[in-house]
Amino acid sequence: MTITADASFEVLPFTRTCRHIWEDGDHVLIGVSPGNSYFSSERISSLARWATTRFAQVDFVYADLHVDRMFAAFGYTQEHAEKRATKEIKAVRRRILKGVEESGPPHAEIRVRALSEFQTNPVYQLLHRRVLHFLETDDEFRKGCEEMALHFVGSKLPEGESITDAQLQVCFDYMAAELPFFVDTPSILDVPSSVAAYHVKMPMTDVLFARGGGLRATRNQAYAVVRPEVADMAQSDPNHPNHPNVNTHTHTAPTEGTVDERRAA
Repeated sequence: MTITADASFEVLPFTRTCRHIWEDGDHVLIGVSPGNSYFSSERISSLARWATTRFAQVDFVYADLHVDRMFAAFGYTQEHAEKRATKEIKAVRRRILKGVEESGPPHAEIRVRALSEFQTNPVYQLLHRRVLHFLETDDEFRKGCEEMALHFVGSKLPEGESITDAQLQVCFDYMAAELPFFVDTPSILDVPSSVAAYHVKMPMTDVLFARGGGLRATRNQAYAVVRPEVADMAQSDPNHPNHPNVNTHTHTAPTEGTVDERRAA
């Protein structure tokens, strides 16, 4: 299920319920990772224009927790890791603020906040504890987190080497700080419903939006892949597989998935 939106973005809600929440247009949360070249100020500006024409409230939340530990776990000295993390976090905040400013007069409220700002939020604290609990007690949830960790940091590993227990734990801590927003953003931010938007489908999506026991997204929490349309992305990114200068490629689009059959609509 694809919704073609304005500003050359295409939207893929994960389930039918996610699509209904999308259509309500109450709130969208756009998570931004430091050090990710996808989130240029131009991309942020386009996302801000797109989001404010569709949603009543918009939040950009950038990760600033455990970033230094991630650098240290993958080869940096502690001093270098701290300096690199500080630099990356400041840079991503500047890019977001610049992009939002250059997006033009907003049609809705836009807030830019660091993940660390929610550490005193009681609902966030509760959800964070639940995430940590299920990491320790739920094999399905832990496996999903392991797949997510390997998905995002596998390229950092030397060829032929597996992720160590210490590296995996840092990844878990980094993800655990973000996952409350994929479980229940409406309760954290006191909004009627919310769509968590990201440019790729996360491996944890199948777990969080499945039916059954364990840690699951609330019924007013949605997830959607929001990305530039293929033609637009290919023209602007020389590393994209569909760029005219690339002779051969394989492009697989995220799909809604069959999880809808396991989840109440």
